[in-house]
Amino acid sequence: MAIPVVLPSATRKHGNPNWGRPIPARVLPTEFETQARRLRLTKEMYASSRELRLWCGRNRNRVYVPEWLLQEWHLTVEPTHSGAV
Repeated sequence: MAIPVVLPSATRKHGNPNWGRPIPARVLPTEFETQARRLRLTKEMYASSRELRLWCGRNRNRVYVPEWLLQEWHLTVEPTHSGAV
């Protein structure tokens, strides 16, 4: 009876096993989320925070602020504002 011989080079896989798969992207928080975290606010506390409202008022044309919060505070965003100083 013959014993099968397996050559190491025949079982070795070549190439990148992740070829064709999407590269996982890191999701970074927005400046708004960073500010809310710095103020230690929960989502329920956003609308009642004076500090967050002042920050959003100053930065609403430069950074993302949730639309529902802008409507709650009656703030408008200038659509043509580039944010460049």
